[in-house]
Amino acid sequence: MSDLKLIIKNFPSLPGVYRMINIKKEVIYIGKAKDLKKRVSSYFGKTQTSPRTKLMVGNINSIEFTMTNTEAEALILENNLIKKFMPRYNVIFRDDKSYPYLSISNDKFPRMRFHRGKQKKESKYFGPFPNSGAVRESIKLLQKVFMLRTCENSVFNNRTRPCLEYQIKRCTGPCVNLISEKDYKKDTEQAALFLKGKDSAVVGDLTKRMNEHSEKFNYERAAIFRDRIQSLRQIRLKQSVSDFSEKDADIISFVSSLGQVCVNVVMIRGGRHLGDKSFFPKNNITTEEKNIIEIFISQYYDQKPPPPVLVSEETINRDLINDFFELKNYPAVKIITKLRADKRMWMIMAKKNASEALKQKNSQHASQLKRLESFRDLLNVSDDTNRIECFDISHTMGEGTVASCVVYDKNSLQNKEYRRYNIKDITPGDDYGAMKEVLERRYEKIIATDGLKPDVILIDGGKGQLGVAMRIMENLGIVDILLVGVSKGPARKAGQEKLYIAGGPVLENIDSGNLGFHLIQQIRDEAHRFAIVGHRARRSKARLTSSIESVEGVGSNKRKSLLVYFGGLDGVKNASVEELIMVAGINTNLAEKIHNFFH
Repeated sequence: MSDLKLIIKNFPSLPGVYRMINIKKEVIYIGKAKDLKKRVSSYFGKTQTSPRTKLMVGNINSIEFTMTNTEAEALILENNLIKKFMPRYNVIFRDDKSYPYLSISNDKFPRMRFHRGKQKKESKYFGPFPNSGAVRESIKLLQKVFMLRTCENSVFNNRTRPCLEYQIKRCTGPCVNLISEKDYKKDTEQAALFLKGKDSAVVGDLTKRMNEHSEKFNYERAAIFRDRIQSLRQIRLKQSVSDFSEKDADIISFVSSLGQVCVNVVMIRGGRHLGDKSFFPKNNITTEEKNIIEIFISQYYDQKPPPPVLVSEETINRDLINDFFELKNYPAVKIITKLRADKRMWMIMAKKNASEALKQKNSQHASQLKRLESFRDLLNVSDDTNRIECFDISHTMGEGTVASCVVYDKNSLQNKEYRRYNIKDITPGDDYGAMKEVLERRYEKIIATDGLKPDVILIDGGKGQLGVAMRIMENLGIVDILLVGVSKGPARKAGQEKLYIAGGPVLENIDSGNLGFHLIQQIRDEAHRFAIVGHRARRSKARLTSSIESVEGVGSNKRKSLLVYFGGLDGVKNASVEELIMVAGINTNLAEKIHNFFH
């Protein structure tokens, strides 16, 4: 420790980023500072009271730093390094999924759809939305008013008559040319304007088109625009935020309780309240509100420019955040900190959302702690038992065998650590062989990479499966993990399972209200679900591939072309020789082979 203090004395009093490294050469914390020397020295002062900070400081073996020109540059570098190293003590606002958007394609007749993930330049994107439900609700509204298509291109390109969406007046039938390309694109443009919040311009244009058709005595067409105007007015009445002066805005609030932190973002787009989303930082080492909000903004807006941002004045260094956005080359961002009248009321609502979300989070956390404590008591294991892995095997009469491994750690299921294993080198239906293969593959890799080992392994099965697991772990030299077989009860009824503990007793007739038993059932059921999903996907792929590719001359590329052209396997089965020839790469001879194969 004294050596570190001596090193810190030579740190510059300049902006930059510092990296704290443990004895294993792992980066355990990354921070930014306006004054590197002053900031890093503060970790070694006598006033440091946070237990988590003390634990981190106790693990520091060395400290490195990188100087920057400004604090804003340091904020960007800090964010980039956090994404690269994912240090265990850093505040990280992570979400399991990317944010959902509503997408409008650039096809001849553009398609409207839900989008999540990487964006393509040729399409238009509107959002982000707080959740997938908000996107789908918007799609329903746009279908009702503008009647844009939502079908896949493979379906759209091969229709010969209008679908149900046309019958219920949710689509104008562009697939069979019931609307001109010009009129459809006009509807698409209006939908885009509506999503941008330019409702008045859309209503004005619809009124103009209604009057034009009315003057030409085309009353049926005029009635369509009249109905759209009425639908739009109803939507505006239900969804418009009449007491808010910004068309687009993100309202960011912060609350903390019992050492936990929540940041809530209320989203307003196009003058409509889309909902809110709550974020709980991973590895919260500080509850300093100003620091938390700065970290959140740098991570949340790392890849996308924000709309106007409402945030309390005391929670943000406005100059720093403005410089951050400028260095990201974003258009000028409006930051609103003077919260009066309507803006103050919306901030109060955002804080209420955050408080409620944090209350639920703390409640769930307390419930999981009780479950884990009961689990430890049930299996008579030590109080530091935390990580549980569970394995299950799924197949249909030996076909498409898949093994699953799910992980429970840090008081919750860790979805990103789930793994599936396609089992190949066994006799079909050999569950023992499948269990042997998955355990060997899993733990040989963990040994080779010095990976994280579980404290308890749950095996979905009885004495036989547990015996296999015990032999495998013994052969691998792993003797410090408790193995438990979870056998289904009489008539496979939930709540009547038996627990076979390796080297210990068999637990049966367990109290159905036991919280530890509930945790075991939850983890086992999740492993079962995860295995079944993987098995079904593998089986479907195998059947689809074998059914077409068994035809001589049809490889993976031609199979894909056939499926895309006909919109699926049923379309290929029902196609005539003349229709098959229309697919690129399919000649008359091959078309006849494919037709004869299915008939």
